[in-house]
Amino acid sequence: MAAFVALLRAVNVGGTGKLPMRELKAMCEELGFGAVRTYIASGNVVFTSRKSEAAIKSALEKRLQAYAGKPVGVLVRSAAEMAQVAQDNPFPKAAPNRTVAIFLDEKPPKDTLAGVRGQKDEEIKLGKREIYVHYVDGIGQSKLVIPAAKTGTARNLNTVATLAKMAAEL
Repeated sequence: MAAFVALLRAVNVGGTGKLPMRELKAMCEELGFGAVRTYIASGNVVFTSRKSEAAIKSALEKRLQAYAGKPVGVLVRSAAEMAQVAQDNPFPKAAPNRTVAIFLDEKPPKDTLAGVRGQKDEEIKLGKREIYVHYVDGIGQSKLVIPAAKTGTARNLNTVATLAKMAAEL
């Protein structure tokens, strides 16, 4: 059994997509995932499964749509991939709570940086299937828009490190 991290998009943030983490845990267990643990109330779950990443994504999205009555995006990484995301952080000296990895299903498009709008002092670097952003002045006042990130979901580097650790322990 392999360990995985699933990141739900737009759950329990800004008043959208209310999903108690105990419900998410129960859904994952119903889908046959093992050692299920959630982390903070923003749609982060670690578990073990014999299924592929694509099969996990599909099963979770289908179950979540039945629950929520609308599509809920799910981004999946293996434990090793999540550890690599933390390790590949191109801003290691920046505060981890001001640096995010935006998780995508695929490699960021080549024109990702050209499409960016509203950039002030934010630093942006492309990863394997992530876009890293360092918000120098914090994310709260930023006007940054990254069109390529529209279907992704962001987690700060503190959360990434914690999820990588949790997945490694499974």
